[in-house]
Order: sequence, then C-alpha cells, then structure tokens
Amino acid sequence: MAIPFKKTLRVNPAKPTEPGKYYPNLLTLGKNVDEDLIIHQIKELSSLSKGDIKSVVTNLLDVVRTNLYSGHSVTLRNFGTFSLSARSEGSDTEKDCTAKNIKTVRINFRPSKTIRPDVNATRAEDKLTFIDFDTYIKNMFGDHLSTGNGNNEGNGDGGNNGGGDEFIDPSA
Repeated sequence: MAIPFKKTLRVNPAKPTEPGKYYPNLLTLGKNVDEDLIIHQIKELSSLSKGDIKSVVTNLLDVVRTNLYSGHSVTLRNFGTFSLSARSEGSDTEKDCTAKNIKTVRINFRPSKTIRPDVNATRAEDKLTFIDFDTYIKNMFGDHLSTGNGNNEGNGDGGNNGGGDEFIDPSA
C-alpha cells in the first residue's frame, strides 16, 4: 500500500517576502497502532498465545525503561538504539553545575539500517511508495468525493516535516 501525502504550501520564515513552495507532507492513516493491535498481529504470525506475547512485550518495555533510567543505552538489533538526552542550563563554574540545571530529559531513538526508510530501495519488501492525497481519495471513493484542486493552502501543519496530520481511514 502506498503512503499518502498532501501538498502543503510553506513560506520560508527567513525570507517571508519570497513566494512559498509546495512540499509533500506525509499523512497518517486510520487509527493509531497500539500495543494490543501489535500483540494481535504478532499472534497471527507465530504459534505463541496472545497472553505469552503480551507478557513479553510488557516485560520488554519495562526492561528497556529500567536500563535507560539506569544510564544505559539500549540497542535492539535490527531495530535501533534508545538513549537519554537532557536539555539543561549552563553554569559559570563547575561547582554550580548540578542536577538542578537539567530541565527536561528525552528518550532518543536511532533506527538501525535494517528498518530505516529508504526512498531508493530496490527490494520489493523495502520499497516505499507514495500517492498524492487527491489520487488516494479518488481511488478509495471515486471521483464524486474529490478533495478539490490539490491546493491545500492553510491546511499545513505549521512546518512539521510529516506525520503530524491524521486522516481517519473509514475502511480501518
């Protein structure tokens, strides 16, 4: 299945007097895939019970969190690496640099090469395909539900580079 995108007009904030340019903005379809759906999908691919899979997934999340909060990075081979980073305030002296300077902590994720999206992939199972949102709607519902002229001005996401907009897929 192709990944739909909409065309979003964006103006360069550094050069607001120049005309904007259109950028493809990836859309998210249907409902969010949650832990229960993932467990069900794994169950369909394996001989394990739903309870066994739920236990493993729950324990995996607990162990990853425990290791991160203990100061370790966590690498799941063929998936990626999780690590912590902090936003903090600087201090004039080393003595004044304390844990109180840490304002927020984030979990970072760096995908492994095996799952990183590649728009130039040649293997069929790794290939990403994209479809314009207007074409997607026409394919789903026919020409009578077209979204218009393809100009989605004003429907942008404020500069997000994809993934922030959600389209509720009625077939989901």
